[in-house]
Amino acid sequence: MSLFSSACGSKAWRPAIETADKRDTAIALVVLAATVYNAILAVVNAHVTPLGFTGAAATEMLILLAALVIIVNRGLFEKDLAPLFLLVVTLVFSVYVSVINRAPVIDFSRNMLIVFCFAALGSRAGLRTVKFVFLAAASLVLLVLLMEMFFVNQYGDFFFPALYFENTRGLERSGYFDTKLFENALGFEGRFSFGLINHRSSSIFLEQVSLANFAGVLMIALVSLWGHFTRAQRAFCLLTIVLILLTNDSRTMLIFAFICIAGYFVFPSLPKMFTLLYLPIILFLGFIVYLVNPDAAGDDIPGRVVLTMSKLSEMDLLTLLGFSAEKASTLADSGYVYVIVIGTVFSLILFWLFVCLFPAGNTTEQRRFGHAFAVFIFMNMMIGGTAVFSIKIAGLLWMLAGAMRHLPAPRRAAAPLRPLTHSQHFRGA
Repeated sequence: MSLFSSACGSKAWRPAIETADKRDTAIALVVLAATVYNAILAVVNAHVTPLGFTGAAATEMLILLAALVIIVNRGLFEKDLAPLFLLVVTLVFSVYVSVINRAPVIDFSRNMLIVFCFAALGSRAGLRTVKFVFLAAASLVLLVLLMEMFFVNQYGDFFFPALYFENTRGLERSGYFDTKLFENALGFEGRFSFGLINHRSSSIFLEQVSLANFAGVLMIALVSLWGHFTRAQRAFCLLTIVLILLTNDSRTMLIFAFICIAGYFVFPSLPKMFTLLYLPIILFLGFIVYLVNPDAAGDDIPGRVVLTMSKLSEMDLLTLLGFSAEKASTLADSGYVYVIVIGTVFSLILFWLFVCLFPAGNTTEQRRFGHAFAVFIFMNMMIGGTAVFSIKIAGLLWMLAGAMRHLPAPRRAAAPLRPLTHSQHFRGA
């Protein structure tokens, strides 16, 4: 029996809307595992046995396998077609790029597998599950963040982030800093700081970029589901966000926080299709920065923007068509260029359309989510590089995207979801 026919059988999944008052433990555990697995592996690496890249990669694949098992066991449905189409087309592009470069290039396919798995999990998760996952993740982040703030030596001894990234990512310690923290979290000369701690906080993520992006994803959840959280839950999430912003010194997420505050009131008035303009607007603003200050460099917003725009301006036709995949390892801080290099310019176009069109725009909450979601991703790809694709953040983000897509309008009965049939499958092909 095929996967599609099994989806039509007796085990057909009940829509998340019907089970919104029930917590889906399996989905919650998989998403939380994706968020915290690095911290768990770091403890093992520091106190049990040294780990390597293989151990970290295998753990991530086990998490994705668990997600796929849940999806397959509950059946594929029409609502899964969009992320499944994204994954299949990306795989085709990856095969093409691998062939012309005579080496396997699978990074972007792996990233889109994360998108498919967690968007599909989100579409199967009720509102109670989504809230539980975010509140549990925020609790863990805040608890470890407080430990990092007030007991930094114990934090370093317990997690030993520097050793973990050295063993699993090959990021050797320079020996210049007498600390067990991840070296990039120690900050850079001239970078602004609120001065609450003497380094950039990392919490359970062990590095500063993912913690900053976690704050951004938590902002999106609050903007989208504000009315579904209690006052105490809102206050707790806001406290977590503020404490991250004050200790992480992230300029991007500080800007995004003000966008979310304004967007809570503005986004409901904007049509869904307006999200298609965010990528070109951000690229245009980047071009203006590049023209005004073409020599900007370093770890600040102008420097990051100019880096991305200069690399985009240097791209020739062959690079746009995927013939320069060997450059990918040097493009971690240039998300747009990274996607083009490992997947061709068509992968970037496909991802842009998917980010803008996948979220529903039928309700006020869905429009808030769709706009905040698109701004977060396209801002990150300009000045935050490839971090937005990390499973630690992408798991939470795409679970929320899948859940918000099927969130019903208030006081309106939801139409039942239909399994994907054989005939529908072949017509779609």
